[in-house]
Amino acid sequence: QVQLVESGGGLVQPGGSLRLSCAASVSIFSINFMGWYRQAPGKQRELVAVITRGSSTNYADSVKGRFTISRDNAKNTVYLQMTSLKPEDTAVYYCNARTLQDNWGQGTQVTVSS
Repeated sequence: QVQLVESGGGLVQPGGSLRLSCAASVSIFSINFMGWYRQAPGKQRELVAVITRGSSTNYADSVKGRFTISRDNAKNTVYLQMTSLKPEDTAVYYCNARTLQDNWGQGTQVTVSS
């Protein structure tokens, strides 16, 4: 089982930026898929971005061009750089590591508001 700890959330004004980090308890070198999901109040959890072992990426249409996912295998950490934030990006953001099972972090709150 992989333990994941997210950090970097907070309150930001519309148009601002944040960088989320997800630190894993094990080496992520061999983990094929790592991603970020988010869940807004009253809504289902949705995929935001995913990165493969070979660093291929995929994004939800709503964040393309604004968010960038990356991984640092030496630090066992995955990042989500978020720019041009909008109020509709407000949600709890969860890190996911897909091994033989889905592993989740505890989530970090991102609030975009003036």
